[in-house]
Amino acid sequence: MDLQGKVIAAMEPRSGVSARGEWKSQDFVIETHEAYPHKMVFSVFGAERLDRFKIEVGQEVNVSFDIDAHEYNGRWFNNIRAYDVRLVDPATVGVVTGGAAPMGAPVQQVVAPAGAAPMAAAPVATEGSQDDLPF
Repeated sequence: MDLQGKVIAAMEPRSGVSARGEWKSQDFVIETHEAYPHKMVFSVFGAERLDRFKIEVGQEVNVSFDIDAHEYNGRWFNNIRAYDVRLVDPATVGVVTGGAAPMGAPVQQVVAPAGAAPMAAAPVATEGSQDDLPF
């Protein structure tokens, strides 16, 4: 999975020694640029990845990550571990290259060519109808 956003926080690195040797990990928080921004904390595990990614607060990044969960004392916890972090050019933030537009982005109206059959309009929910969701 991928998520693009701005790095808004970097936690203190953690390190230790396990049966496999020394390890190092650090957590970061990114915030998306949608109309209602989302935040996600993710972990980068391994000194070589931390050195290669060189993540800093304020950077615009695209994070590729895996989600896994583990159980501890009858409770479940999510683990979001990044396997790739790439810098994004800040000038391209909000530019859609394909797929769906981000929430809150202006929608371009498409005009059918002359002589084309008109498309049927989607039904509009009225007040009091069963479907009164705002979206």
